Amino acid sequence: MIKSRNVILGIDPGTLFMGYALMDVTNSTPQLLVMDVLKLSSKKDAYERLQKIHATVVDLIGTYSPNTFAIEAPFYGKNVQSMLKLGRAQGVAIAAAMHAGLDVTEYSPKKVKQSITGNGNADKDQVWKMLQRIMNLEEKPQYFDATDALAVALCHHYQSSSVIGKLAKGLKGWDDFIAKNPGRVAGK
Repeated sequence: MIKSRNVILGIDPGTLFMGYALMDVTNSTPQLLVMDVLKLSSKKDAYERLQKIHATVVDLIGTYSPNTFAIEAPFYGKNVQSMLKLGRAQGVAIAAAMHAGLDVTEYSPKKVKQSITGNGNADKDQVWKMLQRIMNLEEKPQYFDATDALAVALCHHYQSSSVIGKLAKGLKGWDDFIAKNPGRVAGK
């Protein structure tokens, strides 16, 4: 029996805490490899923190050789400065993944919560409790940023292993779907 293996790197970007998790999916069974946070000092220069995020993602890719990279999209809040900082953190993590040749997929916080709990408005504790059940985890991490990263990785697994997710991947709307799937269009 040939084993199908996929290692997913999930990232919850942040300017002070970046959550990360690596999950090994062998024959559709997800197993946690590592889940933690990168703590960044608020006393350090913003560019030093971005460099540390980039270096950490590069190190994780070098150590675990993931096949895919999934990251949570920034939550659109009212504070524009926070959004800019978060976008930069997300950008350097994505750049590190792309430089390593990984496909990058971005998920909204609502999509991640919906995939894990069935409720797009679930709180962080509800997400953690479902992750515990699904992944057979016991010890609660110190920071929810780590569990958020695992939720992003598991969301990616669910989305990429579903029939709908596979059909929609790489399509740019209905016109693109029809152009790529002419045999699936019924005549009038």
